[in-house]
Amino acid sequence: TTAISTTTSGLSSPTSTSSTSASPPPQSTSTATVTTSGVTETGLPSKSTTSGPTLSGSTPRSTTIVTEFSSPMTATASHTTLTRSTAFSATTTSGPSSAESAASLPSLSPSPMSVTTSGTTPTETFTTTSGTTSRNFTTITATTTTSETVSTGTTSTSGPTATSSAVTISGSDSWWLCNCTNAICIEDNIIQLVPIICKPPPKPACANGLSPVPVIDKDGCCWHWECDCYCTGWGDPHYMTFDGLYYSYQGNCTYVLVEEINKKVDNFGVYIDNYHCDTRDVVSCPRTIIVRHETQEVRIATVKPNTLQVEVTVNKQPVALPYKKFGVSIYESGINRVVEIPELKMNVTYNGLSFSIRMPYSLFGNNTHGQCGICNNNTADDCMLPNGNIAENCETMADHWQVVDPSKPQCSPGLNPTKAPSTTPAQPCKESSICQLLLGSVFEPCHSFVRPEKYYSACVFDSCVLPNLDLECSSLQVYAATCADQSVCIDWRSHTDGVCSYKCPSGKEYKACGPIKETTCKSSQQNETSSKYVEGCFCPNGTMLYDDGVDVCVKTCGCVGVDMIPREIGENFTVDCQDCVCLEGGNGIVCEPHVCAKQNKTSCDGEGFYEVNEVNSEDSCCPIVTCKCNKSLCTTKAPKCALGFEVQSHIPSDQCCPWYQCVPKRVCVHQNAEILPNSPVFVDKCQNCFCTNEVNVSTQLNIISCEHIPCNTYCKPGYELQPVKGECCGRCVQTKCVIHTANNSDLILSPGEFKNDPYNNCTIYSCSNIHNQLISSTSEITCPAFNEKSCKPGTIAFLPNGCCKTCAPLDSPTPCSVRERKDFIVYKGCRSVDRVVMTECEGTCGTFSLYSAEANSMEHSCSCCRESKTTVRKAELKCPNGHSVSHKYIYVESCSCQDTECSSSSQSSESQSTEESDKAITLNRIKRAISFTSK
Repeated sequence: TTAISTTTSGLSSPTSTSSTSASPPPQSTSTATVTTSGVTETGLPSKSTTSGPTLSGSTPRSTTIVTEFSSPMTATASHTTLTRSTAFSATTTSGPSSAESAASLPSLSPSPMSVTTSGTTPTETFTTTSGTTSRNFTTITATTTTSETVSTGTTSTSGPTATSSAVTISGSDSWWLCNCTNAICIEDNIIQLVPIICKPPPKPACANGLSPVPVIDKDGCCWHWECDCYCTGWGDPHYMTFDGLYYSYQGNCTYVLVEEINKKVDNFGVYIDNYHCDTRDVVSCPRTIIVRHETQEVRIATVKPNTLQVEVTVNKQPVALPYKKFGVSIYESGINRVVEIPELKMNVTYNGLSFSIRMPYSLFGNNTHGQCGICNNNTADDCMLPNGNIAENCETMADHWQVVDPSKPQCSPGLNPTKAPSTTPAQPCKESSICQLLLGSVFEPCHSFVRPEKYYSACVFDSCVLPNLDLECSSLQVYAATCADQSVCIDWRSHTDGVCSYKCPSGKEYKACGPIKETTCKSSQQNETSSKYVEGCFCPNGTMLYDDGVDVCVKTCGCVGVDMIPREIGENFTVDCQDCVCLEGGNGIVCEPHVCAKQNKTSCDGEGFYEVNEVNSEDSCCPIVTCKCNKSLCTTKAPKCALGFEVQSHIPSDQCCPWYQCVPKRVCVHQNAEILPNSPVFVDKCQNCFCTNEVNVSTQLNIISCEHIPCNTYCKPGYELQPVKGECCGRCVQTKCVIHTANNSDLILSPGEFKNDPYNNCTIYSCSNIHNQLISSTSEITCPAFNEKSCKPGTIAFLPNGCCKTCAPLDSPTPCSVRERKDFIVYKGCRSVDRVVMTECEGTCGTFSLYSAEANSMEHSCSCCRESKTTVRKAELKCPNGHSVSHKYIYVESCSCQDTECSSSSQSSESQSTEESDKAITLNRIKRAISFTSK
């Protein structure tokens, strides 16, 4: 091996600066000739191929290599012994290091040789859309000699280095070496090595207010800044377009959030299904987020309005998370459900209250339209209509992105635009205190990264228009999530006095800024396209999630089976009647069928018995065969017992079917009813009966005891106790007249009986029964004028009535005249209020009876004292019912003797009618009693 020393002098190159020029400046190179010997071909894993015949001897070969330097340097070339390929390795060494130093090339260890290079290495400057990259290069000519001997060498460096990997020259124009070095075949075995020097590009300002993200260049060496396409929506609902334009829209149909203008991805789009979330149908809220990609349609739908409960379906079929198929990945990230398409480096999140869409600018810049606008870092064209025109405002634009949804027949693209409700209520609205948190100290750490004003406006809108739905929480939630995306953690829910609290299930705890993909026993890698932090429920400290699809927190990563119980490595357990063991490696759990112990065979003889498998308390997987009794299998039926008796069954200890007999129930029976002891029994209304505890020996039923209800048997004088039909007790019925005399004594008179007042013979009391009504009468005898002086001494005597005085004996008969008396008038049960003056004819007329020989019979001559003149008078009668009636009666004005027929006594008695009323008989008796004269 021959080493050649080369000295480099006077090489200088100014560090390039950023430029907006698309064309690089002119380039110049200086070459250095390097001679090497003893190089043998070998295969390397770089982008190279071997061409030409295999070298087996020492064949001299000359190759020119152009390498790039960024500052004055000394180059030491080294070589290595290779097999089956020709390779060259060079190490450059420059002066003092800087932040913009060239990338290092890998060092080799062959026998060293010195290379002397002179000239100046210029700079190539070019500009990308968002960053600057510098390239410096130098041409080196070297002569190589191949041999079969393998040797090693050393390399010495000072300062920053740019090292290229060994590569096989295959006749192509250029190729990449390791560590971002480009090898270019110029001509005549001259190779130009161009190491790429990356300078940090200036950080641009994004129109949406978010921080730009670094993106690796296509060559994989340098990077540049890009503003991601980030669209959000929340509340009722409020939108923030890709470029940060804020607006509210209240449509309740299905709309395009984002689609490609120039279709590059098959069947790609994101859509939103809104619905009216208040009773007035004024404002709307998101209900479903729809993501379409090629053959799949993912729907994340809200289960309960205004909550964080959602369900996921793919092509209308429910799926379990995590889900990954045909380039679409769906998983949980804190409170969110995330739909990720790794091929497109984009994701869509939704949690029931808010959504976000993140897409890379490099793939979707200037190629999106819909309610999220155009992603081009310019808000001026965000309200673009489907026809390419720009609407006056985004509320009008949003209506035009309506799509046909069969589930909403009332919606049709092209209808009149939806008007947003006024944020100024009829009465002044006091914004929720929760909205003030956005502008206060709680969110202050994020204000310099994301401005809160738009989120504050949305919060005030929600609190005024829908004050009872707590929708203002969604504005704080979206703002906190945007802050977390900018690496600012805000723990805000604890400051809302429970209004926006979030409750985690048992075994989980809430974290305001947890990992987007929780660390699991299976994998701890995180999604590169998601936010840096996310709020949600996570495993407590000291534990970790077992797996994405197994929501169990474990302290050690053992096994988790279908029973969702953590197991330690080496732990034996039984699940689903399989004996399992937790092993490290493989699937973790290895199971085999559970083996049951042998049991003695049980025979179930006898009526009603059958075999049944029972759970074994000692081994639930091995049931125990036992005999069970099923009475429905018994043939003996229970007898029907008489009233007052019941069926009593008895099952012997070794049998299943019962024995039946009728036994007394110890009750009374009356009229097909059973009565409990000491309970009343109705036999009839005149008896008080009850069921006793005494038992009739013959009937074996309890005896009913009765006693007649107590009755009052005393009646006042003139009344008698008489039975009443339908009544239990008799009633006191008046059978005699009770007359109160003037001296306050009572006279009891039977009907038809009359009696003088014991103290006044001129007053006569009588009792009559007229139409079953007892009528008492009081008669006063009026005596004719009497002059005691006209009587001879000692001849004054009482008439037979015992009331009137007269001279006895009478000298002459009393003439026929009118006599007055006062008495009560009774008519049809009604009676005069006072005594009424009535008149009658009384006196003696000429009457005789003598024998006639000629007629041979008695001759009679009769004359009667009768009325000769009468008048009709009226009297007021009082009836028992309280009514008054006017009654007419005859008043005698004068009397005279008038002839009448004479009748024998027998004829007279026969002519008397049997139908004569009781009243007439009574009056006649009274008249006879008070007659004035009696011979």
